[in-house]
Amino acid sequence: MINQDNGISLNTLQEAVEEELMKVVSVVREDGTEELHHMLAYHMGWEGERAGPEARGKRIRPILVLLASLAAGGDWEHALPAAAAVELVHNFSLIHDDIQDNSHLRRGRPTVWVKWGIPQAINAGDVLLNLAFMAITRLEETASPSIALHAHSILQTTCLKLTKGQYLDLSYQSRSDLSPQDYWPMVSGKTAALLAACTELGALVAGANPFLCDLYRQFGNHLGLAFQAQDDLLGIWGNSAFLGKSTESDLAEGKKSLPVLYGLSLNGPFARRWRSGPIHLEEVPEMAAQLDSEGARQYTQEQVARSTSLALQALEDAHPTSVGKKLLSDLATALLYRQG
Repeated sequence: MINQDNGISLNTLQEAVEEELMKVVSVVREDGTEELHHMLAYHMGWEGERAGPEARGKRIRPILVLLASLAAGGDWEHALPAAAAVELVHNFSLIHDDIQDNSHLRRGRPTVWVKWGIPQAINAGDVLLNLAFMAITRLEETASPSIALHAHSILQTTCLKLTKGQYLDLSYQSRSDLSPQDYWPMVSGKTAALLAACTELGALVAGANPFLCDLYRQFGNHLGLAFQAQDDLLGIWGNSAFLGKSTESDLAEGKKSLPVLYGLSLNGPFARRWRSGPIHLEEVPEMAAQLDSEGARQYTQEQVARSTSLALQALEDAHPTSVGKKLLSDLATALLYRQG
């Protein structure tokens, strides 16, 4: 994802994150709860069928923490507890989202609830959330007590925002009065809040002042908004060869993504068909083309570009180190111009 000639390897950061995560999760492996540990290790991509890098995901969020700390002039290793914490929160939300969305696959493998049932999957998600707060407590070993306490508060606030965003996402499924403006409060919580926390936490651990920490938070927030809008675009017009699910599913499943909300706001042919009932799989190519012809694809691309510009401006205003700026910019570019 990032090509470097500055002595800092993405593989080095990923390996450090993985080691930190395994260390935190290992506390669950006790007498009588070995299966629970296996459930967590399976979800994290360490165990079970097809375990490995693809099953783990890209670990974008913890890498953002480490890169933000580097950009703010800190030692990235000191931010590892915060990096592990945000990844554990992210994975807690994935387990619960899979249950709520009735998703059978996650990164090409059966989801935890499919393999172990909903009650135990809920337990597994709850454990990851608790482990996240245990992980961030270890900042007391690598940063000052005041920084560790502030980081803990950021993570708590972020979890509340995530839950509120998920509430809005679920509530939107039954609403017919939504506009593109309603999209942003939902994704601000569901997606952008955690990315904003990543970059703010990284800067905080580096010892940045509150003004700079807020600029890094803004960078992560706008990056998160752009990331989700791009994800919505790929969910309709992306290359299915790069996606873990069919590009047909967002329309066929009735997902009120940004392009769809834009199309509905026009009250044109797409909106009339959408409101007449579920879109069938065989209709998806035609409906995607119709949505494109009404300008939804261009509108979404413009929103991605706008949020990306705001993110990069916030990063510029923070006056990051040259190495950190390059790495964060490269990562943002890789995320926002991906094809799947």
